[in-house]
Amino acid sequence: MQTIDEPDWDHALTISVTPASLARALFATATSVHTGWSSCVEESVTISDLLAIDERNGNHARLVEQEFSEEEDPDVHWHDWAVEIRIGEAFVTGHWQIQVSTAPLDWEWCSREAEAAFDKATLLVGKRTRRAMTIEEEPETLPDKSQRH
Repeated sequence: MQTIDEPDWDHALTISVTPASLARALFATATSVHTGWSSCVEESVTISDLLAIDERNGNHARLVEQEFSEEEDPDVHWHDWAVEIRIGEAFVTGHWQIQVSTAPLDWEWCSREAEAAFDKATLLVGKRTRRAMTIEEEPETLPDKSQRH
């Protein structure tokens, strides 16, 4: 019998991860966290979608931005950063949600928190992220506290 000194780099490793452990480790600052057997992402309201997938088994980490209105009050608009993790058949999703009219500082905080969770989640599927620059369009209206001189 031949002994191998080191494990092969492609040797599958097995760990036990629960939805609760993912929620505690990745989604501690999220507005809400839930599990499901399917994705809760509403494609019709999606603004951006980043997907890191393990091609061997279909597991994935996903960062999605969505904007939607409440059914009860269509004048209230929400922005949602969702980090979705699919392992096997289970989905675990954390959401960071704010009203669209919320101050830019709150937008930055939600964006940073969701991106940090996504960065960590991509490691579960053997991927990593790197930063890129984006260009945003100028807002149509000034913030509530803006003054013109």
